[in-house]
Amino acid sequence: MGSRRLADFALAAGLILPLGWALPAAAQVTAKSIYCCEVGGQPICGDVLPPACYGRGYRELSPQGTIRREVQAPLSADEVARREDELRRRRLADAEALKQQRIDRALLETYRSLDDLDARRGRALAELDHSIETLRQREADLIQRQRELIRESSLSDSRQGRQDIAEDIRSLDSEIVAQRTVIDVKQREREAVRSRFEEDRRRYVELTQPSPRSATPQPMRR
Repeated sequence: MGSRRLADFALAAGLILPLGWALPAAAQVTAKSIYCCEVGGQPICGDVLPPACYGRGYRELSPQGTIRREVQAPLSADEVARREDELRRRRLADAEALKQQRIDRALLETYRSLDDLDARRGRALAELDHSIETLRQREADLIQRQRELIRESSLSDSRQGRQDIAEDIRSLDSEIVAQRTVIDVKQREREAVRSRFEEDRRRYVELTQPSPRSATPQPMRR
């Protein structure tokens, strides 16, 4: 009778007990749960988890054959690695999305409108252009002074005078090189500012204009 009841439970859960397999009658009567797994395509069941089910997925059944829960088989090392990799990618994607949200919020708080952004860009570039122009004028003055010294040296009859002038010319060489370095730095700074405002403008349009058809952003002048 006990073996038949267990077989009925397994059949109700969609399982077929292996031929000749049976629980002790007392265990069948007192069992509150039945645990079943498949090994080689055949179901293995018991009132406690059979050793053959260790490391496999299994189902816990009620005495009436109702599935109470299904436990998935433990992940293999490769599956664990793939899961960890996927979780890592999701965390990175979430972090990037959060970072972009903060950047977007700061962008919208910084500029009141597209006109405000363009005005700030114009002022920033104008200030840098003025600085670069001043530096270039200083460079031109140094070059002009150097040329004058070269002429003076060619007209000087004093050996000491020519030596002093030569020292001044070398000093001007160093100043001119330094001035050109500063100009180069300022030009790179200007390009960085221009690129930043261009990117800010592109993103600002994306955030404030829902559809590309609603408005076409005008290209920035360089």
